[in-house]
Amino acid sequence: MNIVFMGTPDFAVPCLQALIDSGENIQAVFTQPDKPKGRGYKLTPPPVKVLAMKYNIPVYQPDSLKKGEQAENSIKILKEFSPDLIVVVAYGKILPSEILELPKFFCVNVHASLLPKYRGAGPIQWSVINGEKETGVTTMLMADGIDTGDMLLTAKTEIGINETASDLHDRLSVMGAELLIETIRAVKNNTIVPVKQNDELSSYAPMLTKDMCHIDFSEPAEKVHNKIRGLSAFPCAVTVIEGKRLKVFRSEISDESSGSAVPGTVVNEHNFTVACGDGKCVNFTEVQAEGGKRMKTEDYLRGNPISKGMILQ
Repeated sequence: MNIVFMGTPDFAVPCLQALIDSGENIQAVFTQPDKPKGRGYKLTPPPVKVLAMKYNIPVYQPDSLKKGEQAENSIKILKEFSPDLIVVVAYGKILPSEILELPKFFCVNVHASLLPKYRGAGPIQWSVINGEKETGVTTMLMADGIDTGDMLLTAKTEIGINETASDLHDRLSVMGAELLIETIRAVKNNTIVPVKQNDELSSYAPMLTKDMCHIDFSEPAEKVHNKIRGLSAFPCAVTVIEGKRLKVFRSEISDESSGSAVPGTVVNEHNFTVACGDGKCVNFTEVQAEGGKRMKTEDYLRGNPISKGMILQ
C-alpha cells in the first residue's frame, strides 16, 4: 500500500518503524522543521526525520500546510504521490480539507486516548493527572475538527498506580504502532467499520504549560501524586525548598499520616515524606535539585539532608 506518513516526535517513531517493517511503501514523510535544542541551540531534526533518513525515505518539512507557497508545493507533491493512505501520528499541524480528501482511502490518525475522551494535544498527561485507571489508543478517520473523526479501532490498557506520563507515553507509542498495522490490515481486507464519536462523552486535553508545574500541597495526597506523575518528565512538577526549586519526577502515596502538620511539611526526613491537605502524605522518589541532575531521592538526600518540620513552598 502506498502511504505518506506525517509525524514528528518520539511517539510517532514506532508507527513509522512498524510501517517500514511490514513492507508498506512509504512514499514520503512530512514532519516539522528542524529546531534549535540544547545549550548550544544546535539545529536538531525531529525523531521521525532521523528514522526516515535512515531508510532513505524522502522528507518534507513545510512550515505550513494551510497557506503560502510551501503549502501549495506540499499539496502539489502529495497529489503527485497519489497515496492510498495518509497516516498522521502527532504531526503537530492541522491538515486542510484538500489534503484530508486526497488519499484513495482516507487519512488515518493514531491518537493516544480512548476517544471521545481526551481529544487534543495532551491526552496522555491529562489521563494521568485526572487519575484515570484506564486509557489506550484509537485509530480514527481525520476530520476538520480536533480529533473528532470517526473511530476505527481501539486498544485499552490499565494505568499503573505509580506510572508516570513518560512511562505511559512509551507504552502507548508501541500499542499505537500495533493498532495502526491492525487497522491497515482491516482496510486491505475491507473489514473496517468506522464508528461516529459521541460528542456528549467528549473531553479536551490541552497542551501542558509551565505555569501548571507548582505543587499545591493543600490538595489531597492522591491529587498531588497524580499531578507529579502526569507532569513527568515535562514540564515537570516543581516545589521550593529553602528558596531553591526542586523538580519532582516520581512519587508514591505514603502510609504515614501527616497528623496536625501543615500541608507541605516534611514529616519524615529519611524518605522525603510530605504532608498534604487531606491528612495523608506523599513520598518523593525521584527529584532534581536546581542546577543538579535527576536522581533517586535516596541519592539526593545523601548530599542534601533535610529536616523534619521543614516546609516546602
